[in-house]
Amino acid sequence: MKQIPASSSVEDYVKVIYGYTEWQDKPITSSQLATRLGVANSSVSEMVRKLKDLGLVDHQPYSAIRLTEAGLALALSMVRRHRLLETYLVQELGYAWDQVHDEAEQLEHAVSATFIDRMATKLGNPTRDPHGDPIPDASGHITMPPSHPLGDLDPGHRGRISRISDHDPALLRYLGAHGIGVGTPVTVVGRRPFGGPLEVLSGADDAGIDLSDEVVAALWVASTGAHDGCTVPDRAGGTLMAGHPAAQP
Repeated sequence: MKQIPASSSVEDYVKVIYGYTEWQDKPITSSQLATRLGVANSSVSEMVRKLKDLGLVDHQPYSAIRLTEAGLALALSMVRRHRLLETYLVQELGYAWDQVHDEAEQLEHAVSATFIDRMATKLGNPTRDPHGDPIPDASGHITMPPSHPLGDLDPGHRGRISRISDHDPALLRYLGAHGIGVGTPVTVVGRRPFGGPLEVLSGADDAGIDLSDEVVAALWVASTGAHDGCTVPDRAGGTLMAGHPAAQP
């Protein structure tokens, strides 16, 4: 296997490819990758060729991009760095959960493996970051919680918020102002008429709140009980290695 250079751009690309598929099954395309990274399609095409030469991705023209086992291993190591750094910033340095993403993006390429391992020990080897995303262990295994996108749940479904996308700090602040965070209990009431927002009951007092599609898309829920007529299938968690949808089958 070719030696993988310590390039921050290579690390960023494999992390974004992995992140796109972590909570859903569809692999990422070149145009979607360009959008996520904020770069031109031509830049993505050039980097994907480089990643393929390094043995990190499998890609054919006009097809989706999948990580190889080597690419997935590198991606998971970067995900571990990022999420441990976010956790440390919140727990030890007093950052708010909407302030840590950009800081971790800068730090994850600079700190050593020894620093990451000692930080994990200091934190008690956490398994989730402040937004509910799972943290890979030191050997590169990651356990996905049994969760559903909030928008997939039917009326009457009950659960607890298990994960909140951290891509938009303003959205995190909005949710925090309404008392919604990781672990918040929610019950789906249903859609308002004529394509309106999704109404949910949240918190210990079952306060009603209407959530736009943008907010709904950022939330995942772990079920806490069945209800009559439930149409949502059970979803089990699992330990992720090379069989992840991001990886080459």
